[in-house]
Amino acid sequence: MRILNIHDVNDVRLDERTAPVAGDRDVVVQVKACGVCGSDLTYIKYGGIMRKPGGVTPIGHEAAGEVIAVGKDVEGITIGQRVAINPMNTPSNIGSGGPEGAFTEQMLVQDARLGDNLLPLPDDLPYEIAALTEPLSVALHGVNRGQVKAGDKVAVFGCGPIGLGMVIWLVDRGAHVVALDLAPERLERAKALGANAVINPTTENVREKLIDYHGAGRVLNRDAVGTDVYIDAAGAPNLLSDVVDMAKFQSRLVITAAHMKPVEINLGRMLTTEMTITTAVGYPDEMPVVVAALPRLKDKLEQLISHRLPLGDVLEGLKIAATPQSAKVMIECDA
Repeated sequence: MRILNIHDVNDVRLDERTAPVAGDRDVVVQVKACGVCGSDLTYIKYGGIMRKPGGVTPIGHEAAGEVIAVGKDVEGITIGQRVAINPMNTPSNIGSGGPEGAFTEQMLVQDARLGDNLLPLPDDLPYEIAALTEPLSVALHGVNRGQVKAGDKVAVFGCGPIGLGMVIWLVDRGAHVVALDLAPERLERAKALGANAVINPTTENVREKLIDYHGAGRVLNRDAVGTDVYIDAAGAPNLLSDVVDMAKFQSRLVITAAHMKPVEINLGRMLTTEMTITTAVGYPDEMPVVVAALPRLKDKLEQLISHRLPLGDVLEGLKIAATPQSAKVMIECDA
């Protein structure tokens, strides 16, 4: 077996390992596909998460595969069952600081529970589409936190995999979507996924273009933008203050990006708009909803995958995932 481990800052290696063995309440999953997440790249940059001195951090958490071993006390799960994995509901917090990571051929899922940390998949759903379940759940939770409904006018800042996933859910919900990014390639993907319009902040005036697409409004004695919901999937330091400055009365801002430094906000400006600022992380309830929607959205979701590489080339996949030309980089782990 092989597994991808972080050993130190910017030191990640595909190491040899022994095959995992299922305990009484565990299963072993033959990993078929695992997507590269932006958090994987962040963990590598910082030398791992919760890594003990001299130890390693296994990474990879966007996985789907086939059950190949089942502990004697596990209920409802059978060998050969096709599953997507909810890493947040596993005791080992797969890929985010625990002893297991999904960039491997075989992975132990401790305390396995069907419908909870293992989600059953339709027989005809490709594993690479099933492996999108986790990032699509993150995206859906962000949309849900924005309380977006049909007809709402929404601006999505950042068209990486999570932002593009949000575009998919917003279009599916019937919102009018404007996508913003610095990379022309990502804007093209957003349009292909159904965004009504796109804006490149390096070449266009964001405020003026949003007024063109979403109309204008007023707050007391000043002009405002007619956007109902703003979603931050970019993490640019000036984004929050820019949104507060342009927001209309009782608009909403959802922050899904990881801001690594404090950000200033003009609370005086925000006071008069009564706008709501909230955050979204993870997917407390969304994963079963996503799995149920995958067959219906399969053709569109294939456009999210920009690169496919075997596990032996995962280090190259990490490099590709850090470029604006990529969307979702999918690693095929089945030997």
